[in-house]
Parts: sequence; C-alpha cells; structure tokens
Amino acid sequence: MGTSQSREDRITESDTESDSDYYDEEEENEDQHDDVRKKQESSPSSSTEPSDSSSLDIEQKLKALKLKYPSSSSVTPKMKNAVKLYRHIGGNTPKAKWIVSDKMTSYKFVKTSTPDGEDIGDYDDCEESGEGGESFWFLGVGGGSKVKARVSTDMQLKMFGDQRRVDFVSNGVWALKFLTDEDYRKFVTRFQDYLFENVYKIKASDESRIKVYGKDFIGWANPEAADDSMWEDAEAPPDEEETQETQAKENRDLTEEFEEVANGGVQSLTLGALDNSFLVNDYGVQVYRNMERGIHGKGVCVRFDTGNSKFGSGSSQTTPNKALLMRAETNMMLMSPAKLGKPNSTGVKQLDIESGKIVSEWKFEKDGTEITMRDITNDTKGSQLDPSESTFLGLDDNRLCQWDMRDRRGIVQNIESPILEWTQGHQFSRGTNFQCFATTGDGSIVVGSLDGKIRLYSKTSMRMAKTAFPGLGSPITHVDVSYDGKWILGTTDTYLVLICTLFTDKDGRTKTGFSGRMGNKIPAPRLLKLTPLDSHLAGKDNKFHGGHFSWVTESGRQERHIVATVGKFSVIWDLERVKYSAHECYRNQQGLKSCYCYKILLKDESIVESRFMHDNFSFSGNKSPEAPLVVATPQKVSSISLSGKRL
Repeated sequence: MGTSQSREDRITESDTESDSDYYDEEEENEDQHDDVRKKQESSPSSSTEPSDSSSLDIEQKLKALKLKYPSSSSVTPKMKNAVKLYRHIGGNTPKAKWIVSDKMTSYKFVKTSTPDGEDIGDYDDCEESGEGGESFWFLGVGGGSKVKARVSTDMQLKMFGDQRRVDFVSNGVWALKFLTDEDYRKFVTRFQDYLFENVYKIKASDESRIKVYGKDFIGWANPEAADDSMWEDAEAPPDEEETQETQAKENRDLTEEFEEVANGGVQSLTLGALDNSFLVNDYGVQVYRNMERGIHGKGVCVRFDTGNSKFGSGSSQTTPNKALLMRAETNMMLMSPAKLGKPNSTGVKQLDIESGKIVSEWKFEKDGTEITMRDITNDTKGSQLDPSESTFLGLDDNRLCQWDMRDRRGIVQNIESPILEWTQGHQFSRGTNFQCFATTGDGSIVVGSLDGKIRLYSKTSMRMAKTAFPGLGSPITHVDVSYDGKWILGTTDTYLVLICTLFTDKDGRTKTGFSGRMGNKIPAPRLLKLTPLDSHLAGKDNKFHGGHFSWVTESGRQERHIVATVGKFSVIWDLERVKYSAHECYRNQQGLKSCYCYKILLKDESIVESRFMHDNFSFSGNKSPEAPLVVATPQKVSSISLSGKRL
C-alpha cells in the first residue's frame, strides 16, 4: 500500500461536511417517485379513464409510500429527541459517501449494567435500569436497533455546530443531524455530562467537576472560561487567511526517501543525533547510518545470542523492550522485561556499540533489596550526547529515581554483578501508578500516570511535584515534552492531549509549571484526535501510542510537528496550527478544543514506532525544513520527508 497517502486523498471535506451530500440520494429517489406521480396525474384526457378500482389501487400504492410522501394533512411529528441518521459507506474508496439510514428517528440515553447495553430498548430516555452492578450510560438510536454504544471516548464524537451535526463510531461511522440548534446543544451537553459520569462515577455538575479537577484547573472543568492567552503568546500564529487553492497547493504529499527490509521482529526504534540509529529486533540490534534524507542500513547487527556477554549464561533472553543511548551514543542500555507480558525489569545490559559486545549487566537495588523499573530515560533531553554521562533516570509504578553506574567513590564498577547506585529519588507510599516519563533540556521531569494525571518535577527534587495536571479519564501511556519545557504531549488510547505549562507569577514573570505552582490561571489543554472515519479505518482494536514532538536539543530551536502511531497509520500534526486558538478546527466546538487537521502516512502493516530524526538532519529542500520521519514496522523501516509548507 502507498506510504505517502494523505488524509485529503482518503476523504474530502464535501464527503463529511456538506449538507447537500446528505440529501443527494434521498432527493434522487424522491424525484423518481415525483416523475411517476406526475405522469399519472397528467395523462391525456383522450386516454381511457381509470376505473374506480384502478384509482383505489393507485391511491393505496401512494399511501404505501408514506415514508417518502406524507399526506398534505400530516406534519413533522413531535417526536422526542428527533434526529436524522446517516451512515458512511465505502471507507476510503472513491465511492465513499454518506447514505440516509433513517430520515426521521430518535435517540435516547439509558443507564444500564448490561455489558453492551443489550437491554436499552426496554427503557425510555434518561431511565436507569436499576439493576445491581456497575452501570454506564449508553446511547441508543432508533430504539437501540440502529445504534447502541456506550458513551465513551471510543466513540470519537466529532461536533459540527454550524451544521447541527455530530459524527461518531459504533460498528461503523454514523452521523446525527438535529432539527434545531437547541436540539444540537442539548445532545452535546448531555453526551459530555454522561461521559463525565461514566468516567468518574459521579453525576456531572459544577461542584463535581471542581471536585474531580480541582479549583485551580477551571480550564478542565469549563474550557470556555479558561485563559487561552498563553497559547497565543507562546508562538506567533500561522496565517489562517490563505485561500483553499493555496493551501491545497502547499499541502503536498509526504515523500518516501528510503525503505528497507528490517530483518523481521522489530521491537523498538532508537534514533541517534550523531552518526547512527538503531532497531532492536528478535535477533539483536541493527545499526543504521544517519543521513540527510533518512536512515540507511549499514549491514551490521549485534546479536544477543553470540556469547559476547560474559553474563549470557544466566541472563534473560527476552527481547529488550527499551534501548537508551548514552556516552555520546557509544553505549546503549538495553532493558528487558523480567516476566513476559509485564514491562518491569530487574536490571539493564550495557552494550558497547563500537565493540559490539555486552560489557556489563547492571542490577536495580535499593538498600540491599532488588527492585524493578518499568522505564528508563536520559537525565536531560540531550544528555545522550555527553561523552561523560554515567547517570540515567528510572521509573517504576511508585518510584522515580536516578541511577549511577559509578560506585560511591566515583570509580566505575568493574565486578561480575555490578549494582547501580540509587543516587536520588523517592519511593511513594501511595499508589501513584506511574506509567511513563520524559525530560526537558534542563533535566526537569514529566511523569504520566494510569489515572491520567501528568506531574511535573523540577530538576532539583523528585519528591514533590511542582504541578499535577488532572487526568481526563484515560490512562497516559506515553509522554513527551518540548526541549524548553513549555509544552507537554500525553498519549492515551483514543486521543493525544497537549498541555501548555506557561504561567505568569505574582511578579509578572513568565515561568513553566516545572519551576513553580501555576495558580488558577492555567490554560485548558487541547486534544488531538482522529476523525470518526479515520478512527474506524484504523481498526477497532488499534490504539494511539508513542506520541512525540519533533526532536531538538538546542535552546532557541522550536519543535514543529507532532507524530503518533495508531494501527497502520502514522499521524502528523502541525504544532503551530494546534496552538492557534482561532484555528478553523476549533470553531463551533463545545468543551475542550479538539484538532483534526493532520496528515496520515499509511503502511501495509501495523507500525511499531514513528519518530522524527534529530533537528541536525533537517534539510533546506523543504519549504518548511523538518528532519525526516522514520517509521518502523515489524518487517521494514522507512524514511519520509515532509515536502509541504503546512499539514
């Protein structure tokens, strides 16, 4: 399948946003019936007059078409929660279109404890089943016979306020068209209230939202009342007044520069900022040369089973799930899960890249007791370039710490079973359920949690978070942060969340949430989502993973793009466009602003990881220079250049 397929190639605005498209098929059918009726009514007077029985037959046939032709005495029924229902067919083929599923039907919200809402047809709107067990709100359309979906972010609900319409996913892609603006606003408000209740198990209200999010996070509870000035001040907004013709001209396809077979079983992608990048697969570590237009295989593979490691006989042969470059990218730390199915590890192997040998196997211990880590990362965003780097950070479910490969006297350990020195950190007594972390250019730390919270720690203390952003109901599975610490990107299964950390202190100075408490003027976060159709095409069981900013390690340089992976898609957003508060995506929305402007790179198998190369490899051939995007699948690795000015 093509690797340069864009979102615009797959679905046009007229397919999803033009009112006229909804009615084409319906009106065509009506015109055909009108022609038949007119021919019957305008038959020549010289023709034989129909008998009474013939007239009766014609009248009965016309009455049988009452769904198409209601009698003149009938009016639009006063149906509660009346909507028009449409279904999208054809996927991303040239024949894709919306068809009318039900010209007039109704929706309802029912709370039930049945797993898939099987019994919602037995209840009226707003009713609760009253049965025991955990209950959730479900949306039903057509009594539940047409649509039956648990109210959740999995529905990928997208709002079109100017069209009084919402699109969503539920065993297909659907659209509801409301008869009035009031009906539309009522549905959206109810959906968001029931979503809140399903997630937090309390009824939605101003008081309950403050209880969940905290009084300082008014932007989470009431996005319309949030102070968005920091989004505007951080970067000059892009020119949104370009013509559609100009935008289409500049919105060129992604260009594939290289594609190579990756020797199978790729587990992770580790990009270097200097000469080499690496793929970890079932056989070992494959080495690639960094070039201006992507990465190119060197034909070198350091195998795990070659016996080079003196620890090989007793070490785990599990394929590493994490690789970390250190010491000017001459060494790599490889971490393998201690048990299959769980990410936690009891230690790391140190690979000397120049010799191709495992030179040490380090154990995680604290106070003489073996402990585990679920993730490791560099002390700062650019410290892998430091030739003297001997420390790195570790994260476990309830631990955040720094490890040192030297002993207390500062001498590098050289023993059969070296123990990493716990130099600083904290073991939290309560369940923080840490999942992932990342560092800024100055060593500040951002941590994502199972409950959706994102915590900011300064470089001087790992004990107390300077700022803790509340969750939105979905676990944070991956987190990244800009080099300057101004922007945080959290990945969940169904969306990305972009957070601005900037605030103004009492003395009028602009700071980030890593250096002080942000008070109550915190900007509302922004969500990056797929359209319902793209979400459906990505596959029901495919989830977002590995959201990253483009990669810079120098003050004054700014990240330009965001990339994340879902199924066979690499999805790319223009960061400046997401920041711009007047961006067209945000018009006519209710609640948190959600951006749907992106490019999709489609591969022919599920993608393991998508990452931008270091800013060193951006080249001037682009109108908007950006380093190549590297995309790894289990069997191949591709390098893609962004050839257009804007996404």
